[in-house]
Parts: sequence; structure tokens; C-alpha cells
Amino acid sequence: MDDWGDRVLLFTDGACSGNPGPGGWAALLRYRGHEKELFGGEVDTTNNRMEMWAVIAGLEALKRAMSVRIYTDSQYVLKGATEWLAGWKQRGWKTADRQPVKNSDLWRRLETAMQPHQIEWRWVRGHSGVADNERVDQLARAAIPRLDPTPTEP
Repeated sequence: MDDWGDRVLLFTDGACSGNPGPGGWAALLRYRGHEKELFGGEVDTTNNRMEMWAVIAGLEALKRAMSVRIYTDSQYVLKGATEWLAGWKQRGWKTADRQPVKNSDLWRRLETAMQPHQIEWRWVRGHSGVADNERVDQLARAAIPRLDPTPTEP
């Protein structure tokens, strides 16, 4: 997408089969021509949680403070991290209408994962042909745990 310089590029995506349902997440880290793919999944989750896990895993994989450009197709993660997080914390992890923040466990972990880094966020439209976004989408879908549809005998 652009020259790498001394910046880590982090492409992330999450996917769910049903929402809630089994889900997968994936992250692609690129730094100075090297790449690392990360992925995982959960049996019972939501798409938003998988989107968050992708970013968390990518940031937690970094061994030192870095300048990171995060590419995500999730407005939820992007706005949560850049617009909503400070207010949620100020209100004791409550929304503006005093409801508990959904996924606060992961928002707290994401906040911790972001702290050592200088982060620049970029939103990309999902399923629009952006090669690295399509790549993490495929990895996230492949990481969705497959449930055995065959019933077990008692």
C-alpha cells in the first residue's frame, strides 16, 4: 500500500459463522519486508470480538514499542479505539446512556496492547479487493472452529 519505512503494517479481520456463533480472527504483520500471520478462533463469540482479537493479537506480538499502522474494516474497533474508549474509561466503563460497555474485557486488553506503540488507524472497506484485507479475511474464515455436526451417542 505504501513504503514501509520503520513502521509495522498490521492488517486485521474477524469473521463469524452466525453472530453469535463460532468465529475466527486473523492478523498480518509486515515489517521491513518480513511477514507474520496470526490467527485463532472461538466456538461461541461475536464478529465484534473477533475483530478486536485480531488487533490485540497483532499488537501483543510486537516485542518492542513501534510505530504501527493498523488497517481494519471494522468501524466498531476503529471508533472504539479512537473515539469512544476515553469516555468509557472516564465513566467507569459505562456508555453515554450509563449502560455497561460491551466487550469491556477486550477493550481493556486492547488499550493495554496499544499503550507502548504509536498507532495510526486506517479504515478499509471490507470485500472491496484490497489484497491484504482479503488475505486476513480468508485467514479469519479458515480459523473458525468447525463444530462436529454428528450427534454423539449417549
